[in-house]
Amino acid sequence: MHIEKNSFLVTGGASGLGEAVVRAIIAQGGNVVIADLNESAGHALINELGDQARFVPCDITSGDDVQAAVDMAEKAFGGLQGSVNCAGIAVVQKLLDRDNNPADLESFSRGVNINLVGSFNVARLVAASIAKRVASEATMTAEGNTEKNNADQGIIINTASIAAFDGQVGQASYSSSKAGVVGLTLPLARELARHGIRVMTIAPGVFATPMMQSIPEKAREQLEAGVPYPKRLGNPTEFAKLVTHIIDNAYLNGEVIRLDGAIRMV
Repeated sequence: MHIEKNSFLVTGGASGLGEAVVRAIIAQGGNVVIADLNESAGHALINELGDQARFVPCDITSGDDVQAAVDMAEKAFGGLQGSVNCAGIAVVQKLLDRDNNPADLESFSRGVNINLVGSFNVARLVAASIAKRVASEATMTAEGNTEKNNADQGIIINTASIAAFDGQVGQASYSSSKAGVVGLTLPLARELARHGIRVMTIAPGVFATPMMQSIPEKAREQLEAGVPYPKRLGNPTEFAKLVTHIIDNAYLNGEVIRLDGAIRMV
């Protein structure tokens, strides 16, 4: 599938990894619906990018919000060819605190709900839109059966994390939710194969995003030192380059790709 003239929904697209993806898709001639809770950043971005971009305020755990973003893509660009789900949060808390009090269950559930359930919510509604488009465009044989071919009809790309494999102390919610996103990949790819829709997941390491800007400089330096090569934080444009390659390479399906400079967290 080529990006040019095709349309994609990018959640968390107003900043960080999502913004880099939006810019990369636009640069290659694609159209984007940006779905994000940050309305001021979202509107500023579409004002900069022009007619190839639209913005919809969106909580990815809300079926109505995500459906509104899908509807926007269908109305503005004639349909969807894929989605890149970058929206997510990091909940940090230990199972037991210093006084052996148990972790807050609501905080744990919030992380799982946004990162895992939200990813599933976006995938189900985007897949439904693509499948309906494919069905409406299908040609019929003389026997009345839909012709089957290997045309690449759509792509769903989710964002996990290396924490899915290398979860650290305090990352129970984050690690388990991202492991769940990894676990979605193959069954969804197998199910959606009949529609020509691929499903992929990227598991990024430590990247220079707004989330990382809040940590102390010493902690940042320690993270950089832990990356074998290149010894630095990842650049969001590098994440976006992988996204655009996945979209373009039709034989990538049902797989999780670590993008982490060979770091292994301990």
